[in-house]
Amino acid sequence: MTRLLVLRPEPGASATVERARALGLDAVATPLFEIEPVEWTPLEKGQFDAILLTSANAARYGGEQLHALRSLRVYAVGDATAEAARGAGFDVAATGKFGIDSLLGLLPRQIRLLHLCGAERRAPMTAPQSITPVVVYRARPVESPDLPAATDSVALIHSPRAGQRFAELVSDRANIVVAAISPAAAAAAGDGCKSVEAADQPSDEALLALAARLCNKPQPK
Repeated sequence: MTRLLVLRPEPGASATVERARALGLDAVATPLFEIEPVEWTPLEKGQFDAILLTSANAARYGGEQLHALRSLRVYAVGDATAEAARGAGFDVAATGKFGIDSLLGLLPRQIRLLHLCGAERRAPMTAPQSITPVVVYRARPVESPDLPAATDSVALIHSPRAGQRFAELVSDRANIVVAAISPAAAAAAGDGCKSVEAADQPSDEALLALAARLCNKPQPK
């Protein structure tokens, strides 16, 4: 069976490896980034109607400053993000299953959202809602990740930044298949791979389903 390289930061990497192994895949975690908190000052909560979370890391690394915002309900992208928000003491109003655009499409146009996010945030520029981003964490590149031999592997790409970093670190990708969480992440992995495919939904579940198909697909000699 083809090996699956899980490149996302911890603790997400270990969680994905566990789910992948439950599917019978030969998965190994090799994070390309480390998540770390940044200093931030909470804005006056009266300016906002709710919090937007697009990553569980915002709830995990937001720090004590989150306490002052707990009266605001959370709109979360993905079950893992919603679970982390509840663990941080927030009430989750709704969970989007198909990415940020799908979630925002369900919300009132006049709602004022505080987006607690990472330094490499991704929010739609044309969203009808008022969205105020506040950076509470960042992903720092691992200088020399212990990448195993990537030959005949499937690389799991969770973000465009991860795709770009993987392309920088692995020059010879002729025998690597890329499974990406989105078309943008797939494009960032660059040319030169054996093949590149994007999941049909921007979720870890859809990405692992794609990875399972690619890892079990007979590869040409």
